[in-house]
Amino acid sequence: MRRTCWLLLCVLAVSLAGTGCNRSKEEASTPPPAEAPAPLAPSPSQPVTVVAVTLGKAVGMDKKVTTAGATFAPTDTIYASVDTQGAAPSASISARWTYQDGQVVHEETQSIAPTGPATTEFHITKPDGWPKGNYKVEILLDGASARSASFRVG
Repeated sequence: MRRTCWLLLCVLAVSLAGTGCNRSKEEASTPPPAEAPAPLAPSPSQPVTVVAVTLGKAVGMDKKVTTAGATFAPTDTIYASVDTQGAAPSASISARWTYQDGQVVHEETQSIAPTGPATTEFHITKPDGWPKGNYKVEILLDGASARSASFRVG
């Protein structure tokens, strides 16, 4: 009986030693974790472009029109949210509001320095009321026509 216990102990010790060796062999054969790739160089800035013009009667804190529309009452304040993409240290964005045959009602220019998507807000108001008819707002970026939106007062 003593001999059997001794034999079992030896077999157990050899198997445990073998398992320990196998683990170190596995650990040694496992390749080290791959290094993270080097970060990509920053891409050159995309030029600023006007991507959308939205008209409405109100804007939120983010300068975006809360409810889009194309028909207004004569006493409404009319808002234009202009969405741009791209980056530039300086750009000039203008809104030229015209009535019927191109008569300029109002023109305003703002300087922007976007670093990605941005929204610029323009608006017109006339307390004694706008004449009924067809209007248009043309958005110019650095003096060049970029987008326009038509609307009606009626």
